[in-house]
Amino acid sequence: MRTYIVSLAAAVVLGAATPAMAYDSGSLLSMQDALAVATDIGLVTVSDTEFAGNEWQIEGRDISGRYMEVDVDALTGEVLNVDR
Repeated sequence: MRTYIVSLAAAVVLGAATPAMAYDSGSLLSMQDALAVATDIGLVTVSDTEFAGNEWQIEGRDISGRYMEVDVDALTGEVLNVDR
């Protein structure tokens, strides 16, 4: 009987727990839109994409295979920096 009550209490506690919410960027530029901006300026192959608070940092290769990193503003969609 005791194990039944403990199991029931555990189920109630777990059921009442709020699920973890994913980070919602709200009105910020989506990753897909940031990738579109990066591909418009020459990024062909994407190897890493990271959201860094106020910008998207996108790494990859251009058409000739050279390394390229593009920083896109998360609010406006402007290209902040391009490293080759």
